[in-house]
Amino acid sequence: MSHIDPERDAFEAFKGLDRDHPIEMLNLIRLRDKAAYPDGRDVTGFEAYKTYGKTSGPIFTRVGGTIIWRGRPQLLLIGPADERWDLAFIARYPSANAFLEMVKDEVYQNDAVPHRQAAVEDSRLLRHKPLEGLSEFG
Repeated sequence: MSHIDPERDAFEAFKGLDRDHPIEMLNLIRLRDKAAYPDGRDVTGFEAYKTYGKTSGPIFTRVGGTIIWRGRPQLLLIGPADERWDLAFIARYPSANAFLEMVKDEVYQNDAVPHRQAAVEDSRLLRHKPLEGLSEFG
């Protein structure tokens, strides 16, 4: 089973958490070899995801979002052997309200989301509350 868009229950739980502090969203993305556009256009999942980034980027920036870390996963050392990820990154938002503003934006919904849906085979999106003042694993 692949996970591309939030389930309603998870989205409602997200909205029920504190919205007034910064959040960091861990993104794990597996791309399709060939994007799955309804019109059948012939582009790779990577190309479609790049289009998603170009389209959503101005909205992400407008709401105060920043990418604080990104990487290309190489090996899953601990976890299910059949899981693989093509991209990983952490996006920081000034608040959950900023994230909600982005995902509810009409341009984001109509012009960006279709590219993400065409590009992504599977994904994980995990909300974090930053912890301040910790210098060890604790």
